[in-house]
Amino acid sequence: MTKRDYYEILGVDKSASPEEIKKAYRKLALKYHPDRNAGDKTAEEKFKEIGEAYEVLSDPQKRAAYDQYGHAAFDPRAKASGFGGGYGGFHDPFEIFREVFGNSGIFDEFFGRSDSDSEAYERGEDLRVNLEITLEEAALGCEKEVSVTRLDQCSTCKGTGAEPGSSKKICPTCHGKGQVGISTGFFRIAQTCPNCYGQGSVLEKPCHSCNGTGQKKRTSKIKIKIPPGVDTGTRLKSAGNGNAGRRGGMPGDLYIFIHVKPHEIFQRDGDDLICEVPISFVKAALGGELEIPTLFGKETIKIPAGTQTGTVFRIRGRGIKNVYGNGQGDLLVRLNVEVPTRLNSAQRAKLEEFAALCNEEVHPISKSFFEKAKNFFK
Repeated sequence: MTKRDYYEILGVDKSASPEEIKKAYRKLALKYHPDRNAGDKTAEEKFKEIGEAYEVLSDPQKRAAYDQYGHAAFDPRAKASGFGGGYGGFHDPFEIFREVFGNSGIFDEFFGRSDSDSEAYERGEDLRVNLEITLEEAALGCEKEVSVTRLDQCSTCKGTGAEPGSSKKICPTCHGKGQVGISTGFFRIAQTCPNCYGQGSVLEKPCHSCNGTGQKKRTSKIKIKIPPGVDTGTRLKSAGNGNAGRRGGMPGDLYIFIHVKPHEIFQRDGDDLICEVPISFVKAALGGELEIPTLFGKETIKIPAGTQTGTVFRIRGRGIKNVYGNGQGDLLVRLNVEVPTRLNSAQRAKLEEFAALCNEEVHPISKSFFEKAKNFFK
């Protein structure tokens, strides 16, 4: 089979400079490297072909021989006829690949990441704070300020970990990959590089202020907006207010866990509020108006005559606003008839007089109960 022209393989002109040839090789070698094209035999052959072409065209003597004799310059059979043949076989294409890339950032180019990208893998830790609020604050929403001690970005090195004026370099142990291979018998495993701790790069001179971490501990005041409708157990997220990442990595987040204090008057049931309201025996018997407290002001309800303990009145829209925006709950007013205590002689006399005037028609519930009881014992 006729071999392709080396200039054509690399996609360069015959007048291409050594730098242009090297640039073309680097681009194609990365594209067809077997590690990037696992199982692809065509890519593997192209990788070998690219390496052979570069080996010849990057060497001035070999290139001159190729320009004069073509592929015959490297054919041992052509030596006897005087047409070149003075060069041995070609080197391993992987060896050529390593020679070209060396420690100059091969893994950054090969895996499509830069120094700054590798730092992003060291994201800062998330933090948690507990925040206690009142029922009124939970229902209406509010803004609170929390104190957080966290690892903040070092102001001296701006979070890079490097002393100002210095820079980073590719880790000589893992060559920028962040991992090293360890052989154990028949197996080969990868582990985090012990020199750069998985960063892929090392600092020429660590920052004197943060010892190269890019972090400094500080206590900060952070304002948190509490939306209406939160409840105990609600978790809010404040993005980017966790610990700063190491050496300029992305910061973590701050999570605020809400706890709502018990209220003296109201109990919560989902988005509804429940209020237990005592009323006098007289008001329950005669009926009338009753003033009810709500989180939004006072409301008046009408009590019909003969109202019993446990009667519930619903006041629409006076509960908790749904945290997801699905309407608003109600206020449920549950009445408890209060029995008079510590009666004086005059009050007792009046009640005894009232009792003497009452019959079964006055207490229909009692009448019904005792009739059932009599039937039960028959």
